[in-house]
Amino acid sequence: MKYKRILLKLSGEALMGERQYGIDNDRLKEYADEIKKVVDKGCEVAIVIGGGNIFRGLAGAAKGMDRVQGDYMGMLATVINGMALQGALEDAGIKTRLQSAIEMDKVAEPFIKRRAVRHLEKGRVVIFGAGTGNPYFTTDTAATLRAIEIDADVILKGTRVDGIYDSDPEKNADAVKFNSLSFEEVFEKNLKVMDMTAFTLSHENKLPIIVFDMNKQGNLARLVDGEMIGTLVN
Repeated sequence: MKYKRILLKLSGEALMGERQYGIDNDRLKEYADEIKKVVDKGCEVAIVIGGGNIFRGLAGAAKGMDRVQGDYMGMLATVINGMALQGALEDAGIKTRLQSAIEMDKVAEPFIKRRAVRHLEKGRVVIFGAGTGNPYFTTDTAATLRAIEIDADVILKGTRVDGIYDSDPEKNADAVKFNSLSFEEVFEKNLKVMDMTAFTLSHENKLPIIVFDMNKQGNLARLVDGEMIGTLVN
């Protein structure tokens, strides 16, 4: 394996599958099966999921809701998604732990770095919920922060497109895909990889990011083995 310990970042919208909102059980099972393939190889897997399929704080603020209140609601949505993925992974026979940045001991452990690392070393998948526990920070930032804290080798950002393009490939058929980019090139070209806080944090800590299509079967396992899929930012 090229990557021994990974942080997999999934969007909440990805869990919707073909639905308009909420969680698609078939998509959950697909993701659990893909994650099981890399766990069976001996890869240590940590996961951060967004909450946009349930609630997005920024969208609530745009409609007049208090931003702080909205962000906390979004954090709770990520815990719901984490619980759903935890159930799917355990149905697939994978031992998991859900850790939350907001204390809720009936459903999740508190986030403790050493405990998270110990779980990973024992072969458990660790899901980090509730973002960073602070408003005004996205789950992209939470993913980068947790990846640095657990000393992950790479952030794998699973999306519905197969990499980074110079424009939106879903809107522009002539969009050009990049196979690899430096952090400086992403800044210069103003490409949307992650929010700027998350991206800067990753840059400063020399943590590579790979953006790839999570919905294509086998992609995650191939990436862990070192195959060049998606777009690498380093």
